[in-house]
Amino acid sequence: MIQKPKGTKDIFGLEGKQFIYLQNLISDICDKYNYNFIKTPTYEHTELFHRSVGETTDIVTKETYDFKDRSDREITLKPEGTAGVIRSFIENKMYANSEQPVKLYYFSSAFRYERPQSGRLREHTQFGVEVLGNDNPLIDAEIISLAVNILKVIGLKNVIVKINSLGDSESRKLYNKKLVDYFKPRINELCEDCQKRLNKNPLRILDCKVDMNHELMIKCPKVSEYLNEDSVIRFNKVKEYLDALEIDYEVDNNLVRGLDYYCHTVFEIQADIDGFGSQNTICGGGRYNNLVESLDGPETPGMGFGMGLERLILAINCEEINLFKNDRIDLYVANLSEEPEEVYSIIDSLRMQGYKIETDYQNRKLTNQFKSIDRLNPKYFVIIGDDELKSGKVKIKDNDTKEEVEMDIFDISDYLNLR
Repeated sequence: MIQKPKGTKDIFGLEGKQFIYLQNLISDICDKYNYNFIKTPTYEHTELFHRSVGETTDIVTKETYDFKDRSDREITLKPEGTAGVIRSFIENKMYANSEQPVKLYYFSSAFRYERPQSGRLREHTQFGVEVLGNDNPLIDAEIISLAVNILKVIGLKNVIVKINSLGDSESRKLYNKKLVDYFKPRINELCEDCQKRLNKNPLRILDCKVDMNHELMIKCPKVSEYLNEDSVIRFNKVKEYLDALEIDYEVDNNLVRGLDYYCHTVFEIQADIDGFGSQNTICGGGRYNNLVESLDGPETPGMGFGMGLERLILAINCEEINLFKNDRIDLYVANLSEEPEEVYSIIDSLRMQGYKIETDYQNRKLTNQFKSIDRLNPKYFVIIGDDELKSGKVKIKDNDTKEEVEMDIFDISDYLNLR
């Protein structure tokens, strides 16, 4: 028997319903913020991710699915969503749009070759947003607000917003030099990856999961101590907006995120939920003011975040949140007609009027259809056979109160609409 590859999963049943529900709910919320949907290819030229995500990141050095196509071109399955959106932004000249900033959201498969864990797969679905063309700190706060409000609407309660500022390029350059001076005398105490990062990208040392509790990590210099005046003013403005939006947050000086393109504001939303595991981040993101330019586009500030849907569903299930409180079937139609086409026509008409209808497809006896009614628990059920079609009359039964009402067949829709 052929089985699915390690680190992937089939999504169906309850989880499938959760998946579609969340996509629809998130899309509705993004629409309220006037974000527009974008879909980019599942794979891109390898160069895109090496130049955007960063040559020294774990994603590029260890986790990407790289291959050559039949024309010997270097291709990579998308490891994250931002780079493809930026490529599309440049290629389609969205920077020339009269309405700025450009506000986008997407759902996309993402592929990373890493050790599979609960809620962390080698293929996962990423929901993300990107806002391009405005450097106002209000954008930073709005994007954090969007992520928080999605989780609030879903019903997650034990979430923690952590923020930090990496500063502008001047601040980062000064801080990187300080990190090199700090770590260099004892770098051999840290893992092999950290030793490689020392001279290539010292900021990435702080994102190490292996040595996160090492004394050097705990006592290392804080980025906040090396922010220049402009960066401090900007970060304070972000916090003022978050306060105005009544969003609780913690400043975490060790928060750097794992991608090279971030600057200024970075954030994560973590969940303190039993059974969710130690790797408890639900979503994260930040500002990337130099990314568009680094990919041959015009100077364009940007800000965004990503959220894994499989990870989000795990959190929902750990908190035992029922997403489908009002998701019952409206009507079960027990079809007993010898010529069922007319009954199916009635069913199809009711579905197109917005009602959720189920029926029998196996020509079973009424007693067996009643078993389906007991299992599916519709709000109402009705029996339609040849006698009902001939008389034009049916009896609808309320499955909760057991009340039965007789009416014309073509009044079913009006009856359901009144309930």
